[in-house]
Amino acid sequence: MIRVKNIKKNYGDLQVLKGIDLSVNKKEIVTIVGASGAGKSTLLHIIGTLDRPDEGELWFDDLPLSSLSSNKLAAFRNNNIGFVFQFHHLLPEFTALENVCIPAWIKGCNKKAAEKKALELLELMGLKERIFHKPNELSGGEQQRVSVARALINNPQVILADEPSGNLDTQTKNDLHRLFFTLREELDQTFIIVTHDTELAEMSDRQIRLKDGKIENK
Repeated sequence: MIRVKNIKKNYGDLQVLKGIDLSVNKKEIVTIVGASGAGKSTLLHIIGTLDRPDEGELWFDDLPLSSLSSNKLAAFRNNNIGFVFQFHHLLPEFTALENVCIPAWIKGCNKKAAEKKALELLELMGLKERIFHKPNELSGGEQQRVSVARALINNPQVILADEPSGNLDTQTKNDLHRLFFTLREELDQTFIIVTHDTELAEMSDRQIRLKDGKIENK
């Protein structure tokens, strides 16, 4: 579903990615691992079209994303890619329900349809009783599950997660990891996850290990 070919990225004189070739199939859970500074988050941001490579190509199915304009890329990203970050980035003035709805509203979905889908997702996340709570009224694990629901609202082809359990305690972290596999089975969801968590990496279908901007193994 996703193909990355000879991706290179520099920041000034620092070459962060040095020719990455990678493919990810539908319904795969792939983890990207490696030491800090290896280029993991940079690669994830390029796959997520949040950043452009200096060289190389990125394909989703048969669509070459490298050739799209910024506006078309933003529309593609909103429709096809969901993001979960270490810090949940929920908007504090909005309820859990409203936070989940935001990407659907940006897409142009009507209010009722967006809220119906958001309610279904929050119920799937075990948050049915928390939908009208604001982020500061939720635990860290609950906030992260709201961010997962938000990532799913537009039925994306892939969820990209950057250290999604990095700030969670052991039990909450394990619950979140199991949730990813449940979503894969129930929603046919694909995940690419940057992580330092060895347990999650070992649970995944495949580990991509980066070292000094290159893939050590596939």
